[in-house]
Amino acid sequence: MKRVLVIGNGLIGARHATSVQQHPDCTLVGVVEPNADLHRDADVRYFHDLEDVKTDVDGAIIATPTHLHSSHGIDAAQRGWDVLIEKPVTATLQEATQLAEAVQRSGVASLVGHHRRYHHSVQHLKKMVGNGEIGTPITATMIWAMRKPNAYFEQNWRTKSGSPVMINLVHDIDVLRFVLGEIIDITAVGAAHIRATHRIESGAVAMLFASGATAAISFADTTPSPWGFEAGTAENPHIAASGQDMLWITGTRGGVSFPSMTKWSGAEDWSQSPTAEPLHIANTTPLRRQLDHFVEVMSRKSEPLISVFDAQKTLEITLKLEELLCQKADNKAVAANLAKPPTQA
Repeated sequence: MKRVLVIGNGLIGARHATSVQQHPDCTLVGVVEPNADLHRDADVRYFHDLEDVKTDVDGAIIATPTHLHSSHGIDAAQRGWDVLIEKPVTATLQEATQLAEAVQRSGVASLVGHHRRYHHSVQHLKKMVGNGEIGTPITATMIWAMRKPNAYFEQNWRTKSGSPVMINLVHDIDVLRFVLGEIIDITAVGAAHIRATHRIESGAVAMLFASGATAAISFADTTPSPWGFEAGTAENPHIAASGQDMLWITGTRGGVSFPSMTKWSGAEDWSQSPTAEPLHIANTTPLRRQLDHFVEVMSRKSEPLISVFDAQKTLEITLKLEELLCQKADNKAVAANLAKPPTQA
């Protein structure tokens, strides 16, 4: 039985705590949360901060705001706890490097919470593309367009640094990296004309992969549309399900739409109609599969599916994208070459 501590009891932290409570191989030793208003469960032991935790812990799940990931992760590693750190791994590349060094020095195991990699459909999509079932990948088109409720922004950090890029799009970027490989160039435009907060609210991203494939992402957290990973897959109980596809990948032999996993094939050119073949993939909750994996990592039975080092690559792209968008107050297109050393490193 693994003794797990959850650090942070916001939206995602509360889900982690519930998942730990329901897991047959885990016991929840407590939740670290300084805000007493978030001490919601009478059956949970709450701590004001990490210094208050005197009980034995095998692993810590860090679900605090991004700017606290590095300090909490380093503290946990120094105490000998294996760590599962929510995405993005840290706020800066420098913090990610410091965290990676602390993990290495302490000899603890680490895992980063890009939980969509555990989604059965995502893993099947990766295999389908990797096996050449749609030929050589050419393009990917993705939409993430949700409207966050006003209450979401009651925490001040979400009105300033809480753009959908660092909080939400980082997931989609990681999925594209997982399925299509490394991203070598990006460009983007953004806007903030609906809520008019000090952050990017919506925009469009274009990416070039090392393979030669390209991808385009349209994103916004100001529109109640049916298109987005959470809505399409019904993975998040706080977001209404739509069942609509939100990712389309084309290749030299056809294409596939996600999450319906509809494969299109059989056409040689535009004079022929491709045939649609829906693939029915049974899904489990990716957050639960991630916890299953964390238990295996803590038991040294598995290597992390995504390490701090791998997560740094997703973070680099996300930070470069955020930098581009922040530079675009005039909405003029700017490109960034990821082959150059990042300025924040």
